[in-house]
Amino acid sequence: MTALGFLYPGHSAEDDYPRMEQMLGSDIRLQVVHTDIGEDAHRVDALLEMGSPARLAAGVEELRLSGAEAVVWACTSGSFIYGWEGAHDQVRALARAAGLPASSTSFAFAHAAREVGAARVAIAATYPDDVAAHFTAFLKSAGLEVVATRGSGIITAAEVGTWGRDEVVALARAGDHPDADALLLPDTALHTAAYVRDLEAAMGKPVLTANQVTVWEALRLAERRINAPELGSLFTKEPVVQAEGTPRG
Repeated sequence: MTALGFLYPGHSAEDDYPRMEQMLGSDIRLQVVHTDIGEDAHRVDALLEMGSPARLAAGVEELRLSGAEAVVWACTSGSFIYGWEGAHDQVRALARAAGLPASSTSFAFAHAAREVGAARVAIAATYPDDVAAHFTAFLKSAGLEVVATRGSGIITAAEVGTWGRDEVVALARAGDHPDADALLLPDTALHTAAYVRDLEAAMGKPVLTANQVTVWEALRLAERRINAPELGSLFTKEPVVQAEGTPRG
């Protein structure tokens, strides 16, 4: 059994996690602890407060008691908004508080893009343009070339959480670019776990979504590799450990 911990801000698309747990198989457990979101706003000052050390530390003890082997701050905007160095400081503080390997969704995107061999990416974001620009800058600091960034002007996670398959596919189509090796859909408030294969079929390339890469990052920290094609090309890389409880090898 591998137990993985996630600090998730508020309540929007957290049901992606039990869905992904089912896709990954019986020996993976995804433990979600909700942090206080504060003001629900994709605005720089609100995001900096949402990702503050005090808000993250408040959920750490519950995760530690759950037996989690790694913890990921399951929030894109509440991590990249600190910038490349600030996001590193955020993760280091989380690791110290938890006594566990730690990361965040923003770093998950950077690592996942490399995993699928994407040097050039496009961003289809729910955020206002100014917030989306911070994600672009973060990815450039990670060494990725961002060929296109599209914001959607959505202010609240609550609104994003109401989007279904049609809205998500429309977002992807609007934000894709022919020069991009992969398409990135940030925002863990966006339901995507059920749609990754549909998105990749429609785009004809790897699609990386916030909750998908967050779970992959936790598995990476725990040194697990899982073959779960329903979660897209990110979860079909070798070496493979099958999702049905096959012994690690």
